[in-house]
Amino acid sequence: MDVLILGGGPAGLATARGYREAGGHGRVTLVAGEGHVPYNRPPLTKDFLRGESARGDLPMVPAGWFAERGVELVHGTASDLDPDRRRVSLADGRELGYDACVLATGSTPMRPPVPGAEDLGLHVMRTIEDSEALRSAAGREGARVVVIGSGFIGCEAAASLAVRGAQVTVLAEDDVPQASRLGPEAGERIAGWLTQAGAELRPGTPVARIERTPGGFRVHVESGGPADAEVVLLATGVRPNGELAGPAGLDRTASGRIGADVHLRTLADGLLVAGDLAAARNAAVHRSLAVEHWGEALNQGEVAGRTLAGDDSASWATAPGFWSTIGDHTLKHVAWGDGFDDARFRAYEAGAFSVHYGLDGVCVGVLTHDRDEDYERGRELVESGAALP
Repeated sequence: MDVLILGGGPAGLATARGYREAGGHGRVTLVAGEGHVPYNRPPLTKDFLRGESARGDLPMVPAGWFAERGVELVHGTASDLDPDRRRVSLADGRELGYDACVLATGSTPMRPPVPGAEDLGLHVMRTIEDSEALRSAAGREGARVVVIGSGFIGCEAAASLAVRGAQVTVLAEDDVPQASRLGPEAGERIAGWLTQAGAELRPGTPVARIERTPGGFRVHVESGGPADAEVVLLATGVRPNGELAGPAGLDRTASGRIGADVHLRTLADGLLVAGDLAAARNAAVHRSLAVEHWGEALNQGEVAGRTLAGDDSASWATAPGFWSTIGDHTLKHVAWGDGFDDARFRAYEAGAFSVHYGLDGVCVGVLTHDRDEDYERGRELVESGAALP
């Protein structure tokens, strides 16, 4: 069997690894859109951005991994998918055939829908080159930086640049960072961490437009004075790379993701999906979930690979989780991610805390800081559908 994997991120690599570890002996080709071996992205807003690690620290596997496992690594971008002919065309004109194909194409940073946001002089964060460009432009003492967005990418990058001595201002639409996702108490802690790192947080300031100035950029907000900066980072979310789905006739959700079953199979014969692009059914909660976590891309990729190898027991059943480090503070989160109606915050000594999230009295998530025991126990509660503690 010829297995074709589109995407050189965690989901794509985990698919190849899962396939081989489950005994798959077919020919495997992995198409990576960047000119690198698959690498870890989480450090790009943390130690790599701060200059504490180098490119050589980022690869997910050693250089010889692909040859040792009989996986051909191809650098290129898929431009067309024909599921009837089972062929994929690359942007450079090459054409690859397959018996089974896994779409693991990841996401692309979104730009806010405001005038001036299309300026290519504004920074985004996704690749090694993005992180290096931001570090070069803003990673110096006194550099004036505006970060638009208070999600995890924005908060992590803002804290890292502030620690390096930049004058960082974070413009956030919400009154409290991440309040809708994590609750107001946790959001207030994140706001405090940004201030502690040396960043200025301006909450409740939706951006109206961005304009060029002789010294860089001026960011106008809907209320209050503008923010001037030499460097602007857009950290306003991502969109899944589902461009191949339309021409291939695959149905997508309103968010642009492709539906899949618990084995990561789509409705198209021979096509699977994993990672940011997937709206897969989770076997533990019997409903589809959309997840953008690094760890879950690894989990889904492994399931897709084992499915391809004929392991019918392989299914996606874990509760999605992630870690985030903002300055010196690490958050650990596990949750189904599709809503809660109760958030129970508990504070402990030395700034530690945990939050348990409930929906209709059932524990559907947990967030912790310096409370590993609550995190481990919380995962058990979430995955077992236990009552909210």
